[in-house]
Amino acid sequence: MRIFVAPVAISILALGAVYWWGGVAAFFLALLLSILEITLSFDNAVVNARVLSQMPPHWQKRFLTWGILIAVFGTRLILPAVIVSIAAGILPWSAFVLAFNEPQAYSALLQGASHAINAFGGVFLLMVSLHYFFNTAKQVHWLKAVETRLARWGRIEAIELAIALTTLLVLAYFSDEQAAVLFAGCIGLLTFVAMQGITSTLEHGTHSAAAGASLFVYLNVLDSAFSLDGVVGAFALSTDILIIFVGLGIGAYFVRSITVYLVRQHTLEALRYLEHGAHWAILGLGLSMLVGILVHVPEAVTGLIGLVFVSLAYYSSRQELSVRV
Repeated sequence: MRIFVAPVAISILALGAVYWWGGVAAFFLALLLSILEITLSFDNAVVNARVLSQMPPHWQKRFLTWGILIAVFGTRLILPAVIVSIAAGILPWSAFVLAFNEPQAYSALLQGASHAINAFGGVFLLMVSLHYFFNTAKQVHWLKAVETRLARWGRIEAIELAIALTTLLVLAYFSDEQAAVLFAGCIGLLTFVAMQGITSTLEHGTHSAAAGASLFVYLNVLDSAFSLDGVVGAFALSTDILIIFVGLGIGAYFVRSITVYLVRQHTLEALRYLEHGAHWAILGLGLSMLVGILVHVPEAVTGLIGLVFVSLAYYSSRQELSVRV
């Protein structure tokens, strides 16, 4: 449990600073955001744990050092500003200034880019889940009636690409921002294909350093896809960029620590269906982001999808483990 000492200590210091700066209301808002981030991202931790277990030990350490800087500053602070700069046609630095000086205007611009964000993240997560379920080499199945059929359908060449593209084209057709949705969705699709291709090539080669680096990049892209909708949703609770940054940053640090804990405890080997539940949760999150292009999907629904699937998979894993013992 020593892995959680640093996150707890940093969280206490960060929340204490928020309390000193903004009072009780700011403290509880940052605490709420951190709890929501941890709760809604547990499926992310499970999937990350599987990828992290394939990485050399030194790259696992970098996941908690360099990776947390990328997760907190990159995904939760810099990337939204870049999105706003693209949407508003302004320089990224101007977007940063806008975030601190005119947070409501910044929030409005970020909300205005939500269709493109949903298209990118939704398509990427859809590809992650479909690639997992259409894997013909997959031997262990949780929801057997469904997963065995999906594994057989995986024999069809590039079936996940066809499904993702069809879904994107249909949504773009009915969207009032067709160009933005198509462009962002294609970027999400190409990002997955590129990362998967590089990772697969290096995993079968001899360049362990390059393979570790590629998996490291893939994990951070996956984290971004998971977290973008959470960043946009956070502005529904507060427009104060510092409170959002602290709340989501604490949550991101804990999620990373949970990932490392799962790897070190070999949790995915013991609880064999947990990874399945996480990928069903990813499928649900990806679809909810894509549906969000057309209609608003409440954050509570998105969160419950992941929580229900992971909880049921955990219960099934415990039951199966007790039978084996």
